[in-house]
Formats: sequence, C-alpha cells, structure tokens
Amino acid sequence: MKPIQLAANRVPRFYRGGSAIDELRGTARLAGGELLPEDWIGSTTTAFGSASQGLTRLQDGRTLGEAIEADPEGFLGRHHADAYGASPALLVKLLHAGERLPVHCHPDRDFAGRHLDCPWGKTEAWVIAGTRVPQPVVHLGFRAPIDPVRLAELVEEQRAEALLASLNAVPVAPGDAVLVPAGMPHAIGEGVLLVELQEPTDFSVLLEWAGFAVDGRQQGHLGLGFDVALRCVDRTGWGLAELDRLRAGRGPVRPGVEQLLPAEADPFFRAERLRPDPSSALQAAFSILVVTGGSGRLETRGGSLDLGRGDTVLVPFAAGPGEVRGRLEAVRCLPPTPAAGPTQQVLR
Repeated sequence: MKPIQLAANRVPRFYRGGSAIDELRGTARLAGGELLPEDWIGSTTTAFGSASQGLTRLQDGRTLGEAIEADPEGFLGRHHADAYGASPALLVKLLHAGERLPVHCHPDRDFAGRHLDCPWGKTEAWVIAGTRVPQPVVHLGFRAPIDPVRLAELVEEQRAEALLASLNAVPVAPGDAVLVPAGMPHAIGEGVLLVELQEPTDFSVLLEWAGFAVDGRQQGHLGLGFDVALRCVDRTGWGLAELDRLRAGRGPVRPGVEQLLPAEADPFFRAERLRPDPSSALQAAFSILVVTGGSGRLETRGGSLDLGRGDTVLVPFAAGPGEVRGRLEAVRCLPPTPAAGPTQQVLR
C-alpha cells in the first residue's frame, strides 16, 4: 500500500478562524471560509449530530472508513485491528482560532460509555504550529477547585469573564505541545494554529456560548441537559507543576525524531516531531503526517511522495517502514498503543 496524499477536509464550526490553515496549505480562501476553522485529516469521525460531515473521502470516492473496513490489517496493522477493530482510534485536525474559543470541556471514556453509548471520550493534545498575536495563550484547568453549584451558576448566567478568569492562562509558542485530559475545561486563545490529536469523537460540553454563533442552551450539553453534562467537568484545581507535566515531552527517541507528549498520552495517541538530519527513520504504523515547514520526501516500501509545507499524508501500516528526508519539519500523529485498549484514562 502506498502513502495517501490527503486533500483538505474543512468542517464548519460556530467560531471564526481558518485563514492560517489557508496560508499553511497555500490555498485560496473558501466561500464562507471565516466559519471553516478546522480541517479534519484522515477522519473516520463525524461531527456531532451529523451522519457524514467530517468524513475524509478518498480519490476513488470511498470514505476512509469504508476503505479501512475493506482492509483493516493493511491500513492499521494486525495488532491495532485486534485491539480496536476497523477504527483508527484517532482523529487529527488542523485548527485555527481566529477568535478565542469559548470555555468548554469534553467527557472522558467512562462518562461517554454511561451517557453517550460510546467507548471513546475526547482526550486531546495540541501541537502549536503557528501564532498570529503578540502574546498567544491557551486557558487550561481551574486555578482552584470550584464548587458544582458555583460552576452551574457561572454557566447558567453566562458569566464569561469570571469563568475565563478562573482558568490558568498558559503562554504558548510554535513547537509547544500540550496534553489536554478529558474533563479539563479549556479555551484556545485567539491567533493560535495547531495540529490537534484527539480521540475519535466530537463530544463537547459548552460552559460559555454568549457572543458565539451557537445556541448553547440547546446545543451545549450533548442532549443530556446541563444537570448531567456538567458532571463530566474536572472541577479540581490545576497547579503549575501539574500543567508543566502535561507539556513535558520525552525528547529525542532516534535521529531526527522527538516524542512530543508525556507517557500519559500513550493510551490515547502519540505525537512525534520529525526534523530529518539528514533522514528520520519511521517504523511501520498507521500514521498521519502534517508538514508544518520546509520540503522533502517520504520514502516507504509501498511508495514515495514529495512533501511540502501544508501537506497532509496518511501512511498505512502496509506501506511498511520508511524514512523522511529533506529540510522540513512535520508532526507525525499515531494512534494509541494497541496494548492500552479503549478503557484507559489519564491519571492525575
């Protein structure tokens, strides 16, 4: 099997953004592009409430999910297919926040299993690919524990300023990587472009919606009502040491390859930064490559591709081992380790 060059797969959302994705990919602004802030890459996941929006479609007309169903071992490898079936167990996105996103959070696997009939939650991670404001930040976790009654009041009254002030403001810069456990309230700051790895769902609970093009009272609670939905929120306080742990990558693992996320991410996904020197060796694995700078070439047993800034490539397991060459930088996104299974959680 050959590596597959993936076309853009833009998904409409209720917040503004997307121009930095156009610039990265070198493409013209799409009609209505202000509300196309996300590009779902190699996606077998649909937007919440939709039967098809978000799915990647291949050049032969099939969805990626249909192609994997026809050959799960070829795309995913036997060990992955034994653990997760025909699911890649991963969704990768490019996301550009043209405005600060609202404060929100995502349920974990236990909550999703009990209330949403789904084995996947939505732990995610961000690899910062660019910024467009002088002091870019993300907002992560409550600075101090918050009472459930107080949280419900802030949400009901839409006290956005108080809600945002209760979170940690964390400066970010291109190259940073951050693990965001399910349940953690968060908001991506204006001007941030990132590569996002996440579990394969579109579950979000809105804590803030005033001023955004969404009816949060109707659409912000996953159809569960806020009395239930707010139970998924991590209301504990996050100190600086704990936040630093979420940003602690494991560094170089082989020449030209850096492991970007802490070990707690492994049951959910893995991320590597590729900086060939002069080449980066790749083991056989289902993976998504996002080229964030430069140019070069991907060579595998199954075939080769020229790579340039903004390219996104799916590498099937059956493409075999390979290497990346050239003066480029890329993020290699990988599924969870098969041994983890779909029941692990991030532990604090």
